[in-house]
Amino acid sequence: MALLLNGKEVARTKKDQIIKRVDALKARGISPALCIVMVGDRADSHAYVKGATKALSGCGIGCHLAHFPETVGEQQLLEEIKAINQNPEYHGIIVMRPVPAAIRWETIEEAISPAKDVDCVTVQNLAGVFKGDAGVFYPCTAKAVVDTLDHYGVEMQGKNVVVIGRSLVVGKPLAMLLIKKNATVTICHSKTLDLDRVTSRADIIVAAAGTPGLVGPASVNKDSIVVDVGINMVDGKLTGDVDFDRVEPLVSMITPVPGGIGSVTTSVLMENIVTAAE
Repeated sequence: MALLLNGKEVARTKKDQIIKRVDALKARGISPALCIVMVGDRADSHAYVKGATKALSGCGIGCHLAHFPETVGEQQLLEEIKAINQNPEYHGIIVMRPVPAAIRWETIEEAISPAKDVDCVTVQNLAGVFKGDAGVFYPCTAKAVVDTLDHYGVEMQGKNVVVIGRSLVVGKPLAMLLIKKNATVTICHSKTLDLDRVTSRADIIVAAAGTPGLVGPASVNKDSIVVDVGINMVDGKLTGDVDFDRVEPLVSMITPVPGGIGSVTTSVLMENIVTAAE
């Protein structure tokens, strides 16, 4: 039976440190806060805002929603983001995606101040990630993977790591973080031939492709450490990219879904907000 890498345990450890930092800021008259910009009324966006507000308030961090109708124009939205950039009450900004088709996402993401870009969507922060700069905000999910492995004492130096997924949200920035840890990284994706052959030779497998059941018994070996970043709804049930029930008995360590990396991702977001406030 594999060792379960419990994200909730990692999050609890982080929460203690976050609260101490928030208390220190408030003693200086600074109340860290996030502003979430949402256009339209998508149910998943509302669910995210509700969850984020609850999690942040539990650490003493404020969360404000700037909510706009689907009909909002691009220029008006840009002006609103500029106002948030200049508002000292907010230390972090997240713009919920997707935005309406009439609004160019590339224009919106670059309007965010890099100093408040706690979700790492701006070119300036992403460039820092690829340069290996320490003074930028790393994408929360990518950093959550590394922080979870660190928490459980998983050595990454010299290890062969396969990352399945090449997005700018997880796959590519995670590869950069792993390289900083001196891991040897292979990035796979939907066009990779004989994926199981590649993953079954890896020490660490990170599944971040958004494909339920992508990693199965043939994908792993007895020493595999499997990190599941996938978030999928299958028959009304939340599941990852790993066929957990069949893979868990075959590997050495594995993260669950839910209760794995997702739990840590919110904690990393809070750390980024506190850092911005500091």
